[in-house]
Amino acid sequence: MATIFTKIVNGEIPCYKVAENDKYFAFLDINPLSEGHTLVIPKREEDYIFDLQDDELAGLMQFAKQVATSLKANLECKRVAVVVLGMEVPHAHIHLIPMNSEADVDFRKPKLQLSPERFAEIAEKIKL
Repeated sequence: MATIFTKIVNGEIPCYKVAENDKYFAFLDINPLSEGHTLVIPKREEDYIFDLQDDELAGLMQFAKQVATSLKANLECKRVAVVVLGMEVPHAHIHLIPMNSEADVDFRKPKLQLSPERFAEIAEKIKL
């Protein structure tokens, strides 16, 4: 059975797409810690990030770097955090979170509630 992320890649579930190539996909997290919080995934399903083949993992990080560069250039933040938790969806993924302090990357804090229009504005601003 396909994961929710595979359904997003296949267009079965809508998302706010930020970037895509033949192997990787990036889209805004709908429960963001900060504006621009983006998920970066391999299109091929693999549950655990460190089960990816070496070239896939390297490619995923290079793709994430391109997205992070756009986040930093187009949003007000000091850095872009890279977080791998991987427990909530059985599909390898990286969280890219624009941050101004380490407190911005606390997954226990309430998530932002953004309008569809605001999500679309952010996605457009950082789109590759």
